[in-house]
Amino acid sequence: MRNLAILFFSLLLISACSTAPTTSEVPSEEIAFESPNIIFIMADDLGYGDLGCYGQSEIQTPNIDELAAQGIKFTQFYAGSTVCAPSRAVLMTGQHTGRTHVRGNAGGDSKRQSLRSEDVTVAEVLKDAGYQTALVGKWGLGEPEQEGHPLEQGFDSFFGYLNQRHAHNYYPEFLWDGRDSVSLDNVVERVGMDRGGFPGGYATEKVTYSHDLFADKALAFLEEEYSKPFFLYLALTIPHANNEAGKEGMEVPDYGIYADRDWPEAQKGTAAMITRMDKDIGRIVETLKAQGIDDNTLIIFTSDNGPHREGGNDPDYFDSNGPLQGIKRAMHEGGVRVPFIVRWPAQAPAGVTSDYIGYFGDMMATLAELSKTDYPDNTQSISIVPTLLGQSENQRSHNYLYWEFYEQGSRQAARMGNWKGIREPMFTGDLQLFNLEEDIGEQINVADQNSDIVEDIIQIMDEAHEPSPFWVVKQ
Repeated sequence: MRNLAILFFSLLLISACSTAPTTSEVPSEEIAFESPNIIFIMADDLGYGDLGCYGQSEIQTPNIDELAAQGIKFTQFYAGSTVCAPSRAVLMTGQHTGRTHVRGNAGGDSKRQSLRSEDVTVAEVLKDAGYQTALVGKWGLGEPEQEGHPLEQGFDSFFGYLNQRHAHNYYPEFLWDGRDSVSLDNVVERVGMDRGGFPGGYATEKVTYSHDLFADKALAFLEEEYSKPFFLYLALTIPHANNEAGKEGMEVPDYGIYADRDWPEAQKGTAAMITRMDKDIGRIVETLKAQGIDDNTLIIFTSDNGPHREGGNDPDYFDSNGPLQGIKRAMHEGGVRVPFIVRWPAQAPAGVTSDYIGYFGDMMATLAELSKTDYPDNTQSISIVPTLLGQSENQRSHNYLYWEFYEQGSRQAARMGNWKGIREPMFTGDLQLFNLEEDIGEQINVADQNSDIVEDIIQIMDEAHEPSPFWVVKQ
């Protein structure tokens, strides 16, 4: 009976993944594991090259580097998009930006920015599997009275920002605790409005730093006693800029170990923010150890997209995109390829570097398999559990990855093996083609020499895009 149950569950997983484009259907041999606690930590606008374990030499990130040393460092993993909201939507729904409802930053627009009741999130899947679910930090996929509010999307608790513009300010007047606003002792000068009517701003009296509250809230959550596994989505805002604060947008209480460096103020702020985050991740690991739950807690660390040029920050100063071309809002690798680290002491091998080509959408299938449940069949998601269990030879792979973007005249991109195609504007532009194995910096457009590959990628782009009345390219 046990073998029949295992077979039935395996068939469920294969069926659930049936819409995920793959090049291999490799069955993984059975490895028994206990469903782990899951902590998904996402930085905001952190570049591929901003961490020591990815080549950074100036900014100190010893705790994140230790996560990589004790787990798996992925070198070809991608965000859901090149900007915030759609990247998070891909993470939550397991659908790429040609299919998911939220495909861009829409400034609080209720019809475009919010997830819908019919959208199934990873939090809902895990909650149905018996997990305690919590979100701390930045949501950006639904306002207080919308269907996309996190408490309507599978989270048992929420503390942080709902609105993206609100999240620009590290010293806000209030934060949300569930459906209730909690006043803070900062004084804010409001600036501008987004489409949802929410003003941005900057603090004229800075007292309480929101990131510190998020770290404390996460630690408090981890210090509770649980009779079942938990899922903590810690969506940090570091190192995003406060766009409304101009050249002083890299807001941080102090510059710490960088105070005496002969650097521009914005670069001191950037480095200090990243190192502050790193220290808090160290505190999280120590708390897990103190609670006796470190061994079977899976930690994932990543970023929502590439580095930014906002708030006075210069991404070239610290070589924030490493060997990659492009930053946030670009479809080149620097805009979408992100650091991705997984640590799971009970199961995942330590000190491993993986070249698996995956993206945020894979978290739906992965977390479903980890929690031993099923998930919606309308995703483009592949479980990376074989890789996490040290069985990379059994890892299924994508036929392609796909992205589309509606700002700056629009653009779309697809990766097929080592080939990367970018089309600007969407649907009508000439395709640029790059061989990432030979040209990771995407410096040489080889479209003219590879017309068959160009045709294949154009076909991929056409089939991956599902029209949406809410996302239309302006001609």
